[in-house]
Amino acid sequence: MTTRAVRPKLLRNLRRLKYGARTTTTTTAVLPGSIAADNQPNVSTATTAAGPDVNFTDTKELFSSVPTSNLLRSLITLRLAAAGPVADLGMWIMKSRLMDDPLCRRTVLGVTERTFYRHFCAGEDLAAANATARELWDSGLTAMLDYGLEHAVDNESCDGNFKEFIRTIDSTKSVDESPVSFVVVKITAICPIQLLKRVSDLLRWEHKDKSMNLPWKLKSFPLLSDSSPFYHTPQRPEPLTAEEEEDLKIAYSRMSQICKSSIEASLPILIDAEDTHIQPAIDYFTYSAAIEFTQGDDEPLIYNTIQAYLRDAKDRLVIAKKSADEMHVPLGIKLVRGAYMASENRLADSLGVQSPIHDGIHNTHACYNECAEFMLHEIARGSGSLVLATHNMDSGKLAAAKAVDLGIEKESERLQFAQLYGMSEALSFGLRNAGFRVSKYLPYGPVEQIIPYLLRRAEENRGLLSASSFDRLLMRNELFRRMTSLGTSREIYTNTA
Repeated sequence: MTTRAVRPKLLRNLRRLKYGARTTTTTTAVLPGSIAADNQPNVSTATTAAGPDVNFTDTKELFSSVPTSNLLRSLITLRLAAAGPVADLGMWIMKSRLMDDPLCRRTVLGVTERTFYRHFCAGEDLAAANATARELWDSGLTAMLDYGLEHAVDNESCDGNFKEFIRTIDSTKSVDESPVSFVVVKITAICPIQLLKRVSDLLRWEHKDKSMNLPWKLKSFPLLSDSSPFYHTPQRPEPLTAEEEEDLKIAYSRMSQICKSSIEASLPILIDAEDTHIQPAIDYFTYSAAIEFTQGDDEPLIYNTIQAYLRDAKDRLVIAKKSADEMHVPLGIKLVRGAYMASENRLADSLGVQSPIHDGIHNTHACYNECAEFMLHEIARGSGSLVLATHNMDSGKLAAAKAVDLGIEKESERLQFAQLYGMSEALSFGLRNAGFRVSKYLPYGPVEQIIPYLLRRAEENRGLLSASSFDRLLMRNELFRRMTSLGTSREIYTNTA
């Protein structure tokens, strides 16, 4: 049976997919026109800024689905994670010879499993991840399943990773009302890193030299803009060898099989972004598959990730959207700020070139909000789909208000918000309570495999972890409220407040 032959029925199923969890309110979010983008609102001003419907100060309502024991554990874990020396110590221990000692290794892994792993991860396997996803669903949220795979260096590793992605997608098929909104796919896990670098170099050179012929290249949207960084490719690259072309073909076939499984499961996939030296190849895989696996339907199967901290983010978003419209291909975008600031700046500095990242956090916030507004306008006119992945409360509130102003239904399958599991709970629950679709990015996998991933995320997101102070303040307030109510009710012993 060909892919095209099975498309009509499966795409009808995809159209019926409801991305978000159950909500019980249809209220409207209200926001003023201007925001202080990089400051978390304080408790006294949050309600005024958000309006009466996206409420971040009524902690009883906000954390109504969170058991007291979970609230206390979250508060302690976030406080530890926000301490800069903790990530430094963790990285040092994991790289040191201490981990060669079996007893020390068991101790370190055991402590980490009971603290950071339990807080930020869904568990060791699919069964645990799906159980956590169901818990999220019961609290009005959905899950983006993310198996914690490492980057692949050869085809054998890619094949193993590919099978894990298929297993993850297949695990959602037997559920009538799935709590899973997306499965996260890493191109770096199904195509060797060195090949992605080679392909990116050739795509960058092709952008500069339009006469260049890439015989292996499939139809795609524009991948680069004139504002994109090109310093990674200082000279004309050699063409792919016959072996490299064959490996590229095999890698794309893995992507194709993942797409076919996603269609059968009526479940869209999110493609993770990486740093700029390999991002053109990742965009190429993503957009080529988006074109192949579409019949002009309204809802995309594949969502690419745009990192707003890059100077060329808005330009690449706009040209990709224009090309998608011309080809009648629905464009799905996940918008993030980005997580590779240190490595990007370090490489640019070493080469004496301008960093690809915006100067200052204000410019990054402005770019994020501009990209979000652009896509919201596209959604309002019936084109495009957007996942707003943000932990910034101001950006979340601004986007929520803009969506309402543009007449976008809160239950629209074209729009949802997302945060990391274990992070920005106030924002997740506040948006949920206001009626929006909200998902949590849910990593899972064996403890030894996931811990290096967690440490890298902690190192890359130091600012994010330290910015959790507002969440911690709200959690403390809610714990205090529950404790003071202990004398008059049994509230603190229940699973909800």
